[in-house]
Amino acid sequence: MLPLFAAVIVVAGTVLPGVATAAPEDGPSLANSPTLSLRTLGSDPDIALYGVEGVQTVTVPVQPGLAAAELVATAVLPVNARGGTLEVTQEDRTLARVPLPPDQGPISIPLAGARVVDNAVTVLLRSYLTLPDGYCVYDATNPLRLVDAAIRYTGQEIPPATIADFLPPVLQKLTVFVPSNPSKAESDAALRLVTATVARYGLQRTAVDLVPTDGGAVPPPAALERQIMVREGQAPGLSLQGPNAVPVLVISGPPGELTNQARLLSSDISKLAVRSKAVAGPLSTTPQLPSDMTTIRRLGQPGVNATALVNPRVTVPLDQTRLGRSVHGVRVHLQGSYTPLPSSVAGQVVVSIGGQTIDRWATETDGRIDRWIDVPDRLLQRYTNLDIAVNAAGNTGRCGEFQPITLTIDGESPVESKLAKPPVPGGFQALPQALMPRVEVGIDDGFANLRRAALILTGLQRLSARPFDTAVVSRQDAITSSNPALVVSPDRWDAASIALPVSVDSQDMITVENVDGSGTSSTLTLDPKIGFGSLQTLYSGGRTLLVATSTNTPDELDRLLGWLNADTTRWSGLTGNALIAVADRDPIQVNTATAQPESAVASTDRKALYLGIGAVVVVLAALGAGAIAWRGRRSRS
Repeated sequence: MLPLFAAVIVVAGTVLPGVATAAPEDGPSLANSPTLSLRTLGSDPDIALYGVEGVQTVTVPVQPGLAAAELVATAVLPVNARGGTLEVTQEDRTLARVPLPPDQGPISIPLAGARVVDNAVTVLLRSYLTLPDGYCVYDATNPLRLVDAAIRYTGQEIPPATIADFLPPVLQKLTVFVPSNPSKAESDAALRLVTATVARYGLQRTAVDLVPTDGGAVPPPAALERQIMVREGQAPGLSLQGPNAVPVLVISGPPGELTNQARLLSSDISKLAVRSKAVAGPLSTTPQLPSDMTTIRRLGQPGVNATALVNPRVTVPLDQTRLGRSVHGVRVHLQGSYTPLPSSVAGQVVVSIGGQTIDRWATETDGRIDRWIDVPDRLLQRYTNLDIAVNAAGNTGRCGEFQPITLTIDGESPVESKLAKPPVPGGFQALPQALMPRVEVGIDDGFANLRRAALILTGLQRLSARPFDTAVVSRQDAITSSNPALVVSPDRWDAASIALPVSVDSQDMITVENVDGSGTSSTLTLDPKIGFGSLQTLYSGGRTLLVATSTNTPDELDRLLGWLNADTTRWSGLTGNALIAVADRDPIQVNTATAQPESAVASTDRKALYLGIGAVVVVLAALGAGAIAWRGRRSRS
């Protein structure tokens, strides 16, 4: 996290330069009694209630002016369930009781009267199932499910009148307007706004868009949309302007001050900006360097427990983006408990990752868990799930005779880690944590390069549970820097000091470095030649680089970035270290075992990555009409 220290807000009477806007529309572009899926609201749209009496807490954001009227869903009953009742309560008040419909039937759960606290409503759902005599429901695969859940709101959203209220609890889209040829300061401020917004709204998957403007009319925003205009100017500050129901937020200032003003919107002190105009004093963005010791609570898991008849299981997520860096040598001091087993039942505690057991021990009479677990580097990913289970075996009697086992892991369980250089794992799975806490963004002039950088940073920020910082520099400065960097070079990669995993020379010869980890490279020449766009990552000079480039075909690079951002799962599913886009085909992932001069820290416990060059050859060969010349040579020293 990037803390914001000493800051001053001046509620300004100075009027910033006006913003050209379209004529007011016939009706306000505000949310009016919408129905929104829980997925849109940043939650799982499938609610599961386990057991005869299931309990689940549901929290939904509420826009100013709206009220949560009802939760609507489709009820999927457990096997053999004859029906039941669903009750919704808030604190000590019962808001409603509704009968469960037949299996796969629609259900409407009233929420009228629920109190809104901090722009959110939290209620408790409790299910009471009717079951055949003697039938037990402890199977974790057989809960009552409320699928495709959505919230129907009533009322009409209140437009923001102050900067503090500009960003609402629910935001479907943010549009950032910048000049058609933005300056370095304007680009820097725009990218900070984009990444900060994506980080703020997290699982809401808020869409962000950069739009060029030279001062023309700004169209009215859609419902649940906000608009920001970034531009250099003499008067620093933020100001709500325009005649639309939802005004545009103008962020202005001279080159040395514009970025600082943009930081205000994502800082905690923005709550104090309770006027339509404000000027921020200096806001420090000194990155907070992560430590070697944390707890699972600080990693987003306040503690976890599960109850089952014989085999309770819990999962502790180890998220490298929450650790704020690429790590290895991870150790977890599991602290918790489980229900002691009777003497007639044997049991063991099993710790595993992805189905691979990494530790196990017999259950003890006191039911206490206090054990250090070493996580092998070879099993580390960007997100690594540590599964803990109590496996019981023996005569558990008839239904109801054996009491369920409760397994609990405390949130204060310590987690130790060490900084990994090079990252573990490597390639795309090292992103964005290997670029944190601050990434330099190397782009040359022009809106197109800014938009490409925004698409990449948006995708990376969606992978991260915590925000990272950006700093716009020139392309050359990013290449020669010693800091983690994103470099956008849309036409051709011409930095001789840095060899990409897949490159093309002036003779259109394709070179793949370090084939199968043997220290050699291979080349491929196509006739007729073909251009491609690529996104490649490598570890060079003690830092991680992410390069977006093409073979003088920037359209292919743009198509690649559009493909990546069309589906939020595509970024998280990337493996290897190069993604190649050629015309009329889906992008191709290429895996190379890149040689790492500093690999001693992790070499004994990492999986080797092998070259997927065969698939590339087949695809590219299919596009060429002539001969293919393939030869191997030693890698360049």
